[in-house]
Amino acid sequence: MKAELIELIARVLQVLRINMNWMTWNLFLAFIPLALSVWLFRIRRHRSWLWWLGFLAFFAFLPNAPYLLTDVIHLIDDIRNIQSVWIITLVLIPVYLLVILAGFEAYVISLINWGYYLHRIGKSQWILRVELATHALCAIGIYWGRFLRFNSWDFITQPDAILTKGVEEILGKQPLVIIAVTFFVLIGLYWIMKRVTLGFFQQPQNSYTINTPQPKSNNTNVE
Repeated sequence: MKAELIELIARVLQVLRINMNWMTWNLFLAFIPLALSVWLFRIRRHRSWLWWLGFLAFFAFLPNAPYLLTDVIHLIDDIRNIQSVWIITLVLIPVYLLVILAGFEAYVISLINWGYYLHRIGKSQWILRVELATHALCAIGIYWGRFLRFNSWDFITQPDAILTKGVEEILGKQPLVIIAVTFFVLIGLYWIMKRVTLGFFQQPQNSYTINTPQPKSNNTNVE
């Protein structure tokens, strides 16, 4: 019994060690746009060339957050290679769920911060359109990353490859179907997670308004 327990622990540590490097790296990339969204949309008040540079970096790295959804393919491979039901149930699945959820939550909060910024500058009517456009662009970015193995920094290191191979590849029937499916998955999951996140932080009815003033007689105050 003791030998079996030691063997089980050794196998668990082996599985975690194999996955830890890519999980840590992918989570690091996913949290870059989250950190940038806080700086761009919550802290910094004035748009300068530095703000726009940060915004471009934010958009370039943003697909890395929902990209973690596609890492479920590694879970499938691990399940095929690991015969222990206990390791799969108690280690693999919880770890994968935690990593994927953390990455997607970084995506959700990043867009919430962007929506907050749009509301603050009086562009609340743009929020839905910006979210949909972002989902579409991130669906393309996810395809580029998963199937063409492009990275966020390739916009600088090899922009010619993105403009040629990247654009050419997504015009095929199969890539368009994959991108479309990814787009609708992002819409559905974001819709759910956004409400869960805002509900957790107990935002008022208008998700982007804090301490909305109450109407006074015939005069109203608008933030």
